[in-house]
Amino acid sequence: MSYMYFFTPRRCESTQKIMYANKGQALMAADKSFKERGAKLWVYKCDYCGSWHLTHSNPAIRKYCDMRSRFETTKPKSRKRGYKPRMR
Repeated sequence: MSYMYFFTPRRCESTQKIMYANKGQALMAADKSFKERGAKLWVYKCDYCGSWHLTHSNPAIRKYCDMRSRFETTKPKSRKRGYKPRMR
């Protein structure tokens, strides 16, 4: 009797994403995903575990957003609910 072997990939403890040992393996997985499902994926190196992961969002855009300060991206909010400041 032969048993089926199912490969279970290792996952990053902090992000729960599949860990790839090097950039080449991650790029091959991204290519395979694009051919099979049509999903465009980017490759990036994880800051937590040091291995490579795939993501749906473009890391270049995410890094640009991280560089901007929090105050540039959000409008000032009042602390009172329903309070509308007067226009002067």
